[in-house]
Amino acid sequence: MDYIKLTAAEGAAMISDGATIAFSGFTPNGVAKAVARELSKRAVTLHEQGRPFAIGMITGASSCQSLEGDFAKAHALKFRAPFSTNKDFRTHTNLGEIEYEDMHLGHVGERLRRGYYGKIDWAFIEVSSIERVGDKYKVALTSAEGIVPTIVRLAERIIIELNRFHSPESYKLHDVYEFKEYPNREPIPMMRLDDRFGSPFVEIDASKVVGVVESNIPEEARSFKDVDDATRAIGQNVAEFLLRDQKAGHIPADFFPIQSGVGATGNAVLSAISECKGLPVMNVFSEVSQDAVIRMIENGQIDHANCTALTVTNECLQHVYDNIDFFSKHITLRPSELANSPELIRRFGVIAMNTALECDIYGNENSSHVCGSTLMNGIGGSCDYARNGSLTIFYTPSVAKGGVISAIVPMCSHIDSTEHDVDVIITEQGVADLRGKGPLHRAHEIIENCAHPDYRPLLREYLHIAASGHEPQSMTAAFAFHDTFLKQGDMHLTDFSKYL
Repeated sequence: MDYIKLTAAEGAAMISDGATIAFSGFTPNGVAKAVARELSKRAVTLHEQGRPFAIGMITGASSCQSLEGDFAKAHALKFRAPFSTNKDFRTHTNLGEIEYEDMHLGHVGERLRRGYYGKIDWAFIEVSSIERVGDKYKVALTSAEGIVPTIVRLAERIIIELNRFHSPESYKLHDVYEFKEYPNREPIPMMRLDDRFGSPFVEIDASKVVGVVESNIPEEARSFKDVDDATRAIGQNVAEFLLRDQKAGHIPADFFPIQSGVGATGNAVLSAISECKGLPVMNVFSEVSQDAVIRMIENGQIDHANCTALTVTNECLQHVYDNIDFFSKHITLRPSELANSPELIRRFGVIAMNTALECDIYGNENSSHVCGSTLMNGIGGSCDYARNGSLTIFYTPSVAKGGVISAIVPMCSHIDSTEHDVDVIITEQGVADLRGKGPLHRAHEIIENCAHPDYRPLLREYLHIAASGHEPQSMTAAFAFHDTFLKQGDMHLTDFSKYL
């Protein structure tokens, strides 16, 4: 053993109030968890003693309960970036307790290098193997890459977590690469999705490493909801639309790579797509590969998946490890700057598919805030793909909460992707192809093809009463759906008269 061995509690005791910590991982996978669990407990103890303790937390993407959830509950977060899907974090952020920057995931590495987040005091890195080579440690990352190449170089001190839950052969999945900073950046040397031009390992300056914590901790993996009638219909609508677009010549015979955003709906839609006949063997260029992608690789429906994380269940991850020589031919894990790179998304013509909370009748999309103010999720990498993809699709069930919420509204209460970046909206009701259409044409397409029948008359009425102009809106009635929901818990209006 050529490293200093620490317990998780000893590592946590080294962290001072106000420290900024950058973590490995991307989604719950690949996250350094052992020291974090002890650190959130220490925060509770210090607060009980009347002593302050809060940290700044920077991760590759959303994280896990042991990080953003437990730290939020412990009132131990002063700042968080760049993305979250955690309920406890959401609760405390909406109470105004945490400063949260919702940021494009493809930008985080660059923002770190340019000093936007100040000094990075610590990096906590999860690895599956570690070897001392001269003045460096050569480590293998686990189930995600995220922002690791950048944070290990910038952090003043580093704690490595050697998590034996992961296979020491996980390096076979990885291709580690870091951009040079402006103005010395070079073209990315990647012409095929399975090109590897970096290293399977990360090198860390040994002088920064204060110790290694050994653990055996499973991933805090998300379970995925089963395909239901709505998501199956959405998946079928997506597949049929893609086949029509291919037949029309908009997509080549060998297809473009697909991107599917993280989450239960995205996984369910991919599962539904896998059940549809007629699609060719596809490739994935995405932030994450979820359980559905692993099944489709084994079934011969996907040839190669390029991503930054295996956001899969623990059972699925162990299956990948048990068959790593097979999967290493079909999966490449890269840093998020590559997985979310505009250069590569455009080069390969990626088809972007992401989940919306709501879309408005002109094609604007909201994926992050409920009724304009309340954080639900961050934008993640959806905008990296939406702005740069060859085809941008947003899908969502047409209603939520048993029908009291319409996902198609007169005007989005918060906008993440504008109408200029949204090509297609798909619900279980149908498909609205917005390409080459002006605002009024788009509005009719979305109302008639995507809105739930219960809300179509109201949306038609809104369009009728909206002011004239290139993109008609009523400034008093645009948020009538949201206002009605906040007042009575249901978006159904009698009419718009009181808003005029």
